Amino acid sequence: MSEEHAKQPAKKSAKPTKPQTSDAPAFGQPQPGPDATGFKVPHPSDDPLYAKVNTKLVEPFPAPRGGEEPVLTLAEIWGPTLGAAKTAAITKAGQIVFHSVGDSGSVKSPETESLVADAAQADLANSPAGAAPAFLFHLGDVVYSFGEAQYYYDQFYEPWRSYQGPILGLAGNHDGPIYTGDPAPTLDAYLRNFCAATPVVTPEAGGLIRTAMVQPGVFYTFEAPFVRVLAVYSNGLEDPGVLSTEGGTRPTLDDSQLTYLQAALARCKAEKFAGAVMIAVHHPPYTAGTTHGGSPRMLQDLDAAAAAAGF
Repeated sequence: MSEEHAKQPAKKSAKPTKPQTSDAPAFGQPQPGPDATGFKVPHPSDDPLYAKVNTKLVEPFPAPRGGEEPVLTLAEIWGPTLGAAKTAAITKAGQIVFHSVGDSGSVKSPETESLVADAAQADLANSPAGAAPAFLFHLGDVVYSFGEAQYYYDQFYEPWRSYQGPILGLAGNHDGPIYTGDPAPTLDAYLRNFCAATPVVTPEAGGLIRTAMVQPGVFYTFEAPFVRVLAVYSNGLEDPGVLSTEGGTRPTLDDSQLTYLQAALARCKAEKFAGAVMIAVHHPPYTAGTTHGGSPRMLQDLDAAAAAAGF
């Protein structure tokens, strides 16, 4: 799975207030109101900030929780009350269904994203038993243009306020880049809203009930019946995607994602996992598109990890 599309930035907010703790995950509003017709926080043109971006800078990968192969399960994202029952129901049905989107943020208006989110919720609500999507996996670029905390409400929480299921995923290049004078470190708001240690209501939720996702980090294995998704972070360049030191040519990075991929794929092989194994990454390893090119060096890393695992 991959997603990549360019859009536009603005300025980051001051240090956020402390998240509100929660005992269990919460998702969509019980009775959501009508879709917003405009942004709560005005979004000026990001063009001046693009001029401050180091277009060749890749940022170190934040270390995840959970060791060499961090793992997150379907039961965990649904929580202690519903998780086991959801897993059992999917296993009994003999199939798993899920939604996936990417590049969902917008700098102009919430209208188009709301249309997508509303359609996803309608699909969720109208699906027969055994065929309802179990989660939504986001392929990155949640907030444009630099993943700023002050835009999370308008570009994520508000449009998806009616979606009655967990939303997890991976970070895209627009979720992590920083510009000269940026007060927040790379991936700051993403880590707070998608990689929380426990389900919490963050300040970015703006009073909505959806809790932060509990991904172990920006690379991890997501396990559910019939599928394992190996999520990796391809860093903050427009192009190409970058997973590693690339043979020592990118000394600001490390090879922890390659170690992770080898471990995850080796475990799939050792356990004779019979379901689908997907490597999810934001930048496409290969594309015939003209706006963005492929990432051939990243593709070499993926192939090498699979070969090392004998997968």
